[in-house]
Amino acid sequence: MAMNRRFVLKSMALGSIAGLTLGGSLRPLAAAAAMPVATGAPVLALVDGSTAASMFLHGVLTGGGNRARIQRVNHDLDFVLNFERQLRSGQPQRIIGLLDDAAATLIVDMARSAGALVPWLGQHSAEAGFSRHRLVTTPGVENCSQEFGRQLYGCGGGFSLNMEQCNGKEIRRIAASSQDSSRAGQWAASIGYLLATLDNPKVLPAPGALPVNQPVTGCFVSFAIEA
Repeated sequence: MAMNRRFVLKSMALGSIAGLTLGGSLRPLAAAAAMPVATGAPVLALVDGSTAASMFLHGVLTGGGNRARIQRVNHDLDFVLNFERQLRSGQPQRIIGLLDDAAATLIVDMARSAGALVPWLGQHSAEAGFSRHRLVTTPGVENCSQEFGRQLYGCGGGFSLNMEQCNGKEIRRIAASSQDSSRAGQWAASIGYLLATLDNPKVLPAPGALPVNQPVTGCFVSFAIEA
């Protein structure tokens, strides 16, 4: 990649990362209006090469089936420009992902700049046997965040979960200590399933029914974008 392209990407990423921190700025990024999630739109799942993305993708394919299209995220300027064109194509679509902080922040910031709705935005950090989650959703999809809490309990690992609405009207906090951490990383697959079925809520398979399970550690951001 030429030096000028690297400079452009670095500048874009740094500018976007400033918009997403563990503090109070998560809510403004999760768009605003309490609009219903569009039904029947094709699903585009953005993934990278992480273990979390592999788990997430398994959940997407289990829930979304042949509706889902998969696209690998990279740090090339061509990807950024192509994604910008997709956002502004005028074609209804849902874009979902579970990515590292920098990549997810850039994508969400671009989506909001294009006028897209962000009905789900989550921050996740995981270590051996314990995970922390913060979700900000529009009022129409709070049932999905509640279902995610049920899944966390079922996976057996220790966790804390904060659930908020983007209008600030409701905050719920739940937590549990570790009971059996053998499926603790399955939360990433649960998110993939939930976001793939956001417009047609389904009860998730019981924890353990999703056959892929690998340890997941690190910090991630999940998102659903309605473009």
